[in-house]
Parts: sequence; C-alpha cells; structure tokens
Amino acid sequence: MLPNRVNTEAVKKSIGEYADTVSYEERGKIYEELIGFLPPRIEARLSVTGALDPRMVDLQEQMRTHGMYPKSFDVKTAQLMLFGMLLMDASDAAVLHAIAARRAGATWQEMQDTVNLCFLFRGLSAANRGAEIMANIAARELQEQAKSNGAAKE
Repeated sequence: MLPNRVNTEAVKKSIGEYADTVSYEERGKIYEELIGFLPPRIEARLSVTGALDPRMVDLQEQMRTHGMYPKSFDVKTAQLMLFGMLLMDASDAAVLHAIAARRAGATWQEMQDTVNLCFLFRGLSAANRGAEIMANIAARELQEQAKSNGAAKE
C-alpha cells in the first residue's frame, strides 16, 4: 500500500546532512501526528531539500501548514476534502489523506460519501480506487489494533 522508506544514510553521505533550523524530528512529528508515520516522499523531501536548501523546506512547510489547516474547516473535513480532490486527480497521495481523515475521526460512511462525489465526476475508476483505498485502510487499522491488543496483554 505504501512505498519503501528512503535511504536517509545514502542521502547524508551523497548529498549532505539535514541543515534546517527546525529539527528533522520536529518536521516529521507533524506528519506522524496527522497520518501516523512519515510518508516516504516527504521523508525524501525533508532529507534532500533539507540538506541542499533548508530555507525552501521552511517555506514549503509554512505554506503546507497554512493551507492544510484552514480556519474554516476542522481537520477531519479538510482531510476528507483532500482525499476527494486527490482521488479525483488519481493521485496516490489520496491514500495518505484518507488515512489522515480516518485518524481525524472520519467514519466509513463519510469516506464512502466522498468517494461517491468523486464517482459523479471521475467515474468508476475513482469509485474503484476509493473502495480499494478504504479496504486497505480497514485492513491496516485491524492490523494496528491487533498489535496494540497484543502489546497490552504483555
């Protein structure tokens, strides 16, 4: 469902050390809170651009924060909207925003309603992809529950 991790050691050796004034861990924490992990492409951007142009990372993150958390919408609504927009565009980033929407409290019905809206204008490909994303998230959530139940028993 998700691509492989970035080899950050190779980035450090070949491109350089992360040099942003905000720590790599702090930058990653925002994504971990929203999605539950640091997505590989974002990991790559932080590692590479953070080494070569740390000011750009700062500007990107400021713009992302401003756009991602509008005052008009709660996080769940914004993430549902992003899921739908990205699903319409057939972007693989739709998965990340679907996960974020669930973590922010979106119900399966709200997710399906978002997919249904996409279907009206994008067709069966959006409906199929949206259902696939939701099915994979359901499996992922069950796997995480099983892990935390196993950890709680120990």
